[in-house]
Amino acid sequence: MIGGDAETESFGLDGKAVLVVGGGAAGEGIGNGRAAAMLLARAGADVMVVDRQAELAEATARMIRDEGGSAAAVTGDATREDDCRNMVAQTLAAFGRLDGLVNNVGIGSRGSVVAMSQTEWQRVMQVNVETMYLTSRFAIPAMLESGDGGAIVNVSSISALRPRGLTAYTTSKGAVIALTRAMAVDHGPEGIRVNCVAPGPVYTPMVYERGMSDAAREQRRKASLLGMEGTGWDVGMAIRFLMSAQARYVTGQTLVVDGGVTLKGPERDSAG
Repeated sequence: MIGGDAETESFGLDGKAVLVVGGGAAGEGIGNGRAAAMLLARAGADVMVVDRQAELAEATARMIRDEGGSAAAVTGDATREDDCRNMVAQTLAAFGRLDGLVNNVGIGSRGSVVAMSQTEWQRVMQVNVETMYLTSRFAIPAMLESGDGGAIVNVSSISALRPRGLTAYTTSKGAVIALTRAMAVDHGPEGIRVNCVAPGPVYTPMVYERGMSDAAREQRRKASLLGMEGTGWDVGMAIRFLMSAQARYVTGQTLVVDGGVTLKGPERDSAG
């Protein structure tokens, strides 16, 4: 599968079908999944958008269609095996093939192992790691049937690389990186590339819907070596690159998208 909006053919995504799990976002906001879905469609891909809330998935698909792109939406909970099977089946029904999978499902969590209940620990691991196993379990055979290999991008976090008081979240996102590398080894010989994006502090609906203060937002901006605020578009462009033929020789890698935050000294996160 191949980035640059000026020449969509250079992405190698024309005629490819991509399943974006976690592709909704609140209102007209641009989260990582919605940005990835829109950018992949702009590059010529047919995009199936999945979200637990039907209206959020459909909103992203509608935004793509309004731009002249090709998209459909399906409601699904990636913690459920039957839903994961269905989202792949719906992609095949809509587009006749499956070439790519974006795993963008995740929840946050704070606190040490002492402070956290077993129920919360298990829920974080289920949502942040097990969902990627389940979606991939059904997507990979469909990619192989399509005949051109494929690409998978899993979304981790810089918390996997710089622990900061989010122990279960950090552990789950580290597991995403390990899962990515293991899947790359397992499925590279079949022509399927598996990579990972590790976003830093980016301003998305998931963040500002929690009511982030202006001071906290400014603190996050200053954490970047570039002195700028990241957005869902930055993460989406990284995902599109890894899905594309421009990354045809890249697999098992973690692309950090953080404005240089992880190059600074570790700090416990007080900004959300």
